[in-house]
Amino acid sequence: MAFLIDREVADRVDRVEIPFNSQGVDPYGISKKYVARSLTMLTFLYKKYFRVSVFGTENVPARGRAMLVGNHSGGVALDGAMVNASMFWEMNPPRLVQGMAEKFINRVPFMGEWANRTGHLTGLPEHAERLLRDNRLLLVFPEGARGTAKLYHERHSLVDFGTGFVRLAMKTQTPIIPFGFVGGGEAIPTIINSYTLGALVGAPYVPITPYIFAIPLPVALELRYGEPLVFEGTGSEDDEVVQGYVERIKSAIAGLIEKGAAHRKGGGQ
Repeated sequence: MAFLIDREVADRVDRVEIPFNSQGVDPYGISKKYVARSLTMLTFLYKKYFRVSVFGTENVPARGRAMLVGNHSGGVALDGAMVNASMFWEMNPPRLVQGMAEKFINRVPFMGEWANRTGHLTGLPEHAERLLRDNRLLLVFPEGARGTAKLYHERHSLVDFGTGFVRLAMKTQTPIIPFGFVGGGEAIPTIINSYTLGALVGAPYVPITPYIFAIPLPVALELRYGEPLVFEGTGSEDDEVVQGYVERIKSAIAGLIEKGAAHRKGGGQ
């Protein structure tokens, strides 16, 4: 299946600063071949199909641990895929984004292995902490599955955030890079979510669009990365303190979404 790997993608994968062994596998089981195949597919979507505009990558550290924290937009995980592609193509050296995969993915044939081989581990706190202590770039969506379940008219909104990611960032002394993803709601304009169909396929829900299937439309997407946020502490602080930090992050993300939405309407950069 080597023919599926773009040469330029393969060259950039070779530049990713991850300790791959002589077989092209890192300590987490990430495979260079799987990563290259995945990014070959994502690159077409990123550059040609969605024509993603990216701002603020200078706010993401070139090396070392960091947590990318943003909003879900669209009925499926377009946001995570485009964040992954943006860090691969816009960073120098390219960085590999690792996320916490939904547990149901491991029950889908082939999907579990694909997720693990491309760096996305089952969403357990111990996995996230280990990745950060190994100076990886971790992707976090504090809205969880409720975020991807937003309907079209809710596409620029934010639902409640969890707090565990902030405690983990404090415990591991990790900078949080907020980001806003805009356009996912137009690419997959969800009008209703079918939880019955979701149960049948082992997913939280199945998004239904005006044209029935959740096939993404070729809509221009936008990503905006904000300035790093660092919170001092051990992660064992009172809930009130941590919730205050969560609200600061949420406000930063909301601001990036608002700026992106205005830009898409012709309101400048």
